[in-house]
Amino acid sequence: MTAPGPCPCGSGRDHAACCGPIHAGRPAPTAEALMRSRFSAFALGDAAYLLRSWHPSTRPAVLDLDDVVVWRRLQIVDTDAGGPDDAEGVVEFRASYRGPEGAGLLHERSRFVRHDGRWVYLDVVTGWAPGT
Repeated sequence: MTAPGPCPCGSGRDHAACCGPIHAGRPAPTAEALMRSRFSAFALGDAAYLLRSWHPSTRPAVLDLDDVVVWRRLQIVDTDAGGPDDAEGVVEFRASYRGPEGAGLLHERSRFVRHDGRWVYLDVVTGWAPGT
């Protein structure tokens, strides 16, 4: 799924040159790139990609996206490892959205690992809270 115009992840590049190729099957080079592609998939309503980019041990059987939630902006706060030569990494991010009850902010530290040579989302870092 390639969307015309700017990439929802906020990179400043067109979706076709940013997250679009990853959505189409190109491996994400880093954990941060995978995080950005997953945010874009939420913004575009691409549940199939989200499931494909989720580690099999933590992936839900189905993923129903709420089409009234509009994902607006992604801010990468910090990364720990997750580079091209790493096997695991953590990405801290803030994702703003608007839903039926108004504006909201998701602030999370997510763990990513390589599975079959590709970056995948594993889970949320447990025991962590914003500001710690």
